[in-house]
This record gives sequence, structure tokens and C-alpha cells, in this order.
Amino acid sequence: MGQLKNKKVIVFKYGGNAMTDDRLKEQVLQNICALTDQQHHIVIVHGGGPFIKKALEDARIESEFIDGHRKTTTEAFAYVEMALKGKVNGNLVSLINRMGYRAVGLSGKDGQTVTATKRIHTREVDGTTEEIDLGQVGDVASVDTTLIISLLEQNYIPVVTCLADDQSGNGFNINADMFAGHLAGALQADQFVVLTDVDGLLENKDDPDTLISELNLANTSKLLEKGVIAGGMIPKVASCEIAINKGVRSARIINGTKPEQILQLLENKPTGTEIHK
Repeated sequence: MGQLKNKKVIVFKYGGNAMTDDRLKEQVLQNICALTDQQHHIVIVHGGGPFIKKALEDARIESEFIDGHRKTTTEAFAYVEMALKGKVNGNLVSLINRMGYRAVGLSGKDGQTVTATKRIHTREVDGTTEEIDLGQVGDVASVDTTLIISLLEQNYIPVVTCLADDQSGNGFNINADMFAGHLAGALQADQFVVLTDVDGLLENKDDPDTLISELNLANTSKLLEKGVIAGGMIPKVASCEIAINKGVRSARIINGTKPEQILQLLENKPTGTEIHK
């Protein structure tokens, strides 16, 4: 399924500063969409943390974080959905269409593309495991690629945000990295590309010269223990792991603030951190 009508599929996870700087956003989207001119099908998956934060602040809804996870109440979820689907998704679709391509805005809810399950967060407290309710925060339970494939076959660019319903129709916000990794795997994409704000995974996060250009999945746990994979890089590497374990040929973390790195993906130049089995 990684090739539709002899075209390869590339799934991009888009976010970070490349999304909040308007000039950069245009360059990034232009370079991503240009890959469709080179016989590739493109799927863009996005979150929108800064936009969610602003929407909740404007609505005077306080954000509560538990171990780095945003607790999402029913009241907060309505604003999360407005920010992701109404603002961010709509803006990306308009920009891409203005460039002369044909984008379609979706969330995981559309066509039941992604079915969610409620995430139960656990943590150790005094030797006992405690379950914490994060509200409407979910995990990916299953993916149905029918709608996405249908759109790709018609040469549309699906732009998908990380919201999904469970089997009872309850809405959930899902970590965008994880959402993207699962979708790339289900599509059996040829490449899964995560855009972030640095050149890839760095041995020393403060030294850009310590880029790890290749990473074997077998070594990720060792790098986690050493603290090399830390903070926001944890879900990014985990999403690549999900994608590869589900059949994606190559996963890569590149710098979305350097749009030229996107075009290098097809030039077989060493770009970012490539993760493989």
C-alpha cells in the first residue's frame, strides 16, 4: 500500500516553530507539496500546541499538566477541537490550495479513519501504581486508511489533525507524533518524516555538531537511559518506532525550520536522523 498507482507515499508530521512563523510555514508547505510534482503522494499530519494554549487562555480555561500531559476536560476539549480543526487545519488547507495544489482538511474522526481509546496515565507513588484520569486524552486504537487512500488516488493532499472518536462517539485529543506514526504505519508509507526545531537527534542537545545521523531501533532504549532521547524528542522517536514496526521503510527526524532539508529527502543526501530496524 506504500505505493499507489506507482507513486510512493510520504507522511509528514508537521509542527513546532515551522508552524507559528508565517513565512517559514509557506516555505515548508511549498517544499512538501513540491514532492507531489515528483511522483509522490503526500499526507500531512499536524497538532498545534501553541494554538491550543492560546485558545484556552483566551477562554480563561486553566491548563493542568500531569507529568507533561495536558489534562483535557470536556470544556477544554471543545476549544482544543476549535483550535486544531477550525483554525490550524483550515489555515493549512487554504495555504496549500492557494499554492495551486488540492488539499483536504480532516481529523481522525472523518470516515472513522482513526478510532481512539481513552488514555489511562499511570505513575508510581510510594511503590504503588496510581492511575490518573487525563480527561479526553486518547491513544490510537485502530486506523482505517480507506478515506485517505481514496483522496490520494484523486491526487488530493490530505491534511489530518490529531482528533478522533472512540467507538461510543466520545472525542479525544491524541498526541500528534503518535497519531502520525500510526497513520504512516497503516498506510505502509515509503517514508515517515517528523519535522522538529533541531537538525535531528543530538548526542548533546546543546551541540549541533553531535547529530546522530543513523539510529537503529535496537539502540533507542540505551539512548533513553542515557538521557540522549529526552523531553519532546521522546514522542518523536517513539512515533518513528511505531511507524517502522508497522511496516514503514524509513523514518526520519529533520529540521522543519530549514525547509531545504525537505527537498533533500529525495536526493539521497544524509539529512536529519534516519531511524531503521
